[in-house]
This record gives sequence, structure tokens and C-alpha cells, in this order.
Amino acid sequence: MTGSGLSEAAQAASHSNPHGLARVTMRGIQKRFGSIEALRGVDLDLMPGECLGLVGDNAAGKSTLTKVLSGAYVADEGTITIDGALASFRTPAEARRHRIEMVYQDLSLCDTIDVAGNLFLGREKFVGASLFGFLAKRRMAEEARRMLDGLEINIPNMSALVAQLSGGQRQSIAIARAAAFDPQVLIMDEPTSALAVAEVEAVLALIQRLKARGVSVVLITHRLQDLFRVCDRIAVMYEGTKVAERQIAKTDLTEIVKLIVGEGHVSKRGTAS
Repeated sequence: MTGSGLSEAAQAASHSNPHGLARVTMRGIQKRFGSIEALRGVDLDLMPGECLGLVGDNAAGKSTLTKVLSGAYVADEGTITIDGALASFRTPAEARRHRIEMVYQDLSLCDTIDVAGNLFLGREKFVGASLFGFLAKRRMAEEARRMLDGLEINIPNMSALVAQLSGGQRQSIAIARAAAFDPQVLIMDEPTSALAVAEVEAVLALIQRLKARGVSVVLITHRLQDLFRVCDRIAVMYEGTKVAERQIAKTDLTEIVKLIVGEGHVSKRGTAS
């Protein structure tokens, strides 16, 4: 960890960003569901090539905030800036055009389709016109192999149905599907939940490789020990507000737990401590 608090990968990515411009700037984000205030004016920055850990107890607002960033929800108030330009998107497809991808906790994989088919799900390639042509299965399989090799993901059998794969392999495919199409921002919701130790290690190593490529990663996880393996900063949510933000080198697990449960900040609706 360097003196700035960012990893070497994040600093290397910032060489193409000499003014230190945030890749994502969220200001005053509010979201209500009826009488429930899910987000109460959240500010958040995300730098190129860094991993930001986003943590909080259930209903703290972390998933709602990332769904606003990924286009699944539209904020009631507030602004989002991407690389210094004001951005507005109302669907995940529009967010993807801003090169923002999200890997959901349920992975959204199709168990009855093979590896290549899942990687190209919704982006299929055809021989001839897509309306009357046939799936270009060989081409998709070849490109899928290159995608996985480029991310150092080992899936020996590209024709295997996803239902036949291990939890770690399934998670890697979901991440690869998002990462292979050149995102600038990748949001991961609980990517290591219910995985064996070796599979967790593989996912964390994949996050490090994505950071080294300059991808900005938002990591939501209840496995707090993982934060200290891959994150540069941690933002803590509590009852719809961001109550604290810490450089990873200047905090520890005990402090983060206290912040998550409501200790260490001014009030339940408190400002950042």
C-alpha cells in the first residue's frame, strides 16, 4: 500500500488520469420506496483501478445504491458523473453503454446452457442475420475461451452445462461475462458467499487482476476479511446513509464491525466520522 492509500494497480491506472479525476462521482443520491427512505443523500467516489468495499447491515442501503449505479433503479434525487461528465441512465442496458456492469448475488446464469452460451447470453453471435440466422456456436466457443484465458479462469470443458460446474466456476463465469466486455466499473454483490476456501481465493485473485487492468470494482460482501485482501477503501452504510469511509491501511476489522452495527459515528442518521 502506498502513501496515498491506493494500491499500486490503482495508481498505475491513474497515470492515464493525471488530474486524479474520479471515474464515478455520486452526489446526494436519494431513493424512496413508498414511505421508506432507502437512501438519504449518499455521496460516493470511485477511482480508476481501485476496489471499494461497500458494507453495512441488512437494509443499510448498499444494494440499493449499487442498483442505482447499475441502472436497475432510478434515483429520486442526486447526480451521477462518469469520468467528469454528467450521466443519466434508467435501465441496466443504458448503464452498460457507460461501461458499468453488475454481477448479482444470484449470478443470473442459465443452468441448461453451456459455458460459451452463458458468456454471450444476450449478446449472441449469429451466422447470417440474427433474425433468420443460426447461432455461431464455434465462433462463440473460441471467443469464450479467449475471454476466460485472458482473465486466467480455468474452465476445462467449454461445452459443459453450467449446472454441472462448481460454485467457484459458476461465480467465475458470471464475473467473466461482465468483465470480458471491457467495463470501466464492475459491481460485485457477495461474490464469495457459499464458496469453498480455494474458490474464494480464485475469485479474490480475479478481482486483483481486474484492478490491474484499470477496472474500478465495487465489492459488497459480508465476508469482511475479504475486504482487507483486495480493497483500497471501505465505505460503510447505515440506515440509508454513508456514515464512514476508511482507507484500508488505516482501519481494522474491529473498527469496521463497530461502524456497521452503529457504533463510532455521530447518530443513527449521522454524518461520516
